[in-house]
Formats: sequence, C-alpha cells, structure tokens
Amino acid sequence: MEIMNDMITKEDLRQFGLELLGNIGTLITQTKEGYGDVIDQEWIKSKQVRKLMNMSPGSVQNLRVTEKVRFKKIVGSYYYNKADLLKLFTDERSK
Repeated sequence: MEIMNDMITKEDLRQFGLELLGNIGTLITQTKEGYGDVIDQEWIKSKQVRKLMNMSPGSVQNLRVTEKVRFKKIVGSYYYNKADLLKLFTDERSK
C-alpha cells in the first residue's frame, strides 16, 4: 500500500473555500428561484402551499372545502389566494 504525502497549501484551502462559497451561492439562488414565483404571485398552486406551509394534501383540501381561503380551479389544478392564507395563519398565531 502506497501512502501519499500530498501537502495542502494555503492556496489549496483558499481555492477550496472559493469553490465552496460559489456552490453555496448557487444553492441559495436556486432556492430563491424556486420560491420567488410564489412571493410575487397573488394565487399559489396547492403543491406550493403544501410545501411552504408544511401541510398535508388533506389539510389544504380542508381549507378549500370549509371556504377559509379563496381558491380557483384551472385545468385541474387548484390555486389559493396568498393574502387569504397569510391572513388565516396570522390570525391563528395571534390566538
């Protein structure tokens, strides 16, 4: 078995740090892009609601059935009013 004695230099560490920061920046950008469309929209798809609010499909359906939030059905997909969702969860927190 051959043992390698490669020395890590300060320059190697600097390069590694820059690469790591670049990768982290890319991940942050991708995450923002994934949610950015939600931030700017008035109506949010049910899948996005479940992801953002950490809710089950049944809980989201319950909001619709009980008419706690406004919704639209467009070509088989449900969209929920973002303002209603924010108001509902803000009201729940204040109790």
